[in-house]
Amino acid sequence: MAVGTVLVTGGTGYIGSFTTLALLDNGYDVVIVDSLYNSSKVAVDRIELICGKRPVFYEADVTNEAALDEVFAKHPEIDSVIHFAALKAVGESGDIPLEYYRVNVGGSISLLRAMEKHNVCNIVFSSSATVYGDATRVPNMIPIPEHCPIGPTNTYGRTKVMIENVITDHIEAQRRNNQKAGKPYEQWNGALLRYFNPCGAHPSGLMGEDPQGVPFNLLPLLGQVATGKREKLLVFGDDYSSKDGTAIRDYIHVLDLASGHLAALNYLREHKPGVKAWNLGSGRGSTVFEMIKAFSHVVGRDLPYQVVERRQGDVLDLTAHPALANKELHWKTQLTLEDACADLWRWVENNPKGYQQDPPAEFLEALKAKTA
Repeated sequence: MAVGTVLVTGGTGYIGSFTTLALLDNGYDVVIVDSLYNSSKVAVDRIELICGKRPVFYEADVTNEAALDEVFAKHPEIDSVIHFAALKAVGESGDIPLEYYRVNVGGSISLLRAMEKHNVCNIVFSSSATVYGDATRVPNMIPIPEHCPIGPTNTYGRTKVMIENVITDHIEAQRRNNQKAGKPYEQWNGALLRYFNPCGAHPSGLMGEDPQGVPFNLLPLLGQVATGKREKLLVFGDDYSSKDGTAIRDYIHVLDLASGHLAALNYLREHKPGVKAWNLGSGRGSTVFEMIKAFSHVVGRDLPYQVVERRQGDVLDLTAHPALANKELHWKTQLTLEDACADLWRWVENNPKGYQQDPPAEFLEALKAKTA
């Protein structure tokens, strides 16, 4: 008997697939909805390969309310949603803002409407540290706590803030209206997970990030430089007031991030807190140059890079203060930056075509031996 059934939007994407794996490993059944715009259906096969259970998969767009409706109708057992589906490139969001608002905000509203119709009351939302913007503008806010004033500096961050507000207003209205009507109301809950820079891959080497176009995150770009797919890494700015002039970010292994989603969902189900925000990060900031050095060390050679001008909307320091999640969710990062670099290199070195190639035979053998 499953602990519960979770709809995961964007469940074939990078963080969505790892969270699906964590849910299945912990007794949940999972239904995935994904448009495959920036992911591959092969992720579903890899999830099954690793944990022996297969999530149900529907190819559908989160902006299509009728399609979501159909999924909920087919699966009345769904009791919670983890919502990842979104466009996610900071730079691109400034070029095509209407598309970002349509997909990210519009898609979230479609999802909440379908959830309301089918009486699905728990939502864990994949938000972002970008909601804080430049936290150095406020004294004593680095590392960044949840009470840091919100102030995004780019369109992507603004869509995340807007969705946080929509979820908060919706959950609070449901609780208020049901309470007034003398009905149960505590079942309506939301978790806003603001996370920092996910990285790494599955230690088996069978699952990782497989962006369909140009990756926008530092580590997958470094992976492409290491495999020769890309000539060099572009470093956006070396004139920040950090120890080496490059921007500071909090890198979190994707396995730790997935377990944070599981912890947040369990907290909603157990404690019924209404809407709560938590930072998911390590609390350890690394500069871009430090990351290049750490990944070059794992690869065994220096990777070429070129410094170019800053990107619009980038900020100096996004390091998490994860104390609240440590305390309330009993969650903290277990894996190191070195683990993330080693796992990522194992993935990109052995799967240069990502999910468009068969998994390496020796990794399958190692997995079989481990699960035998």
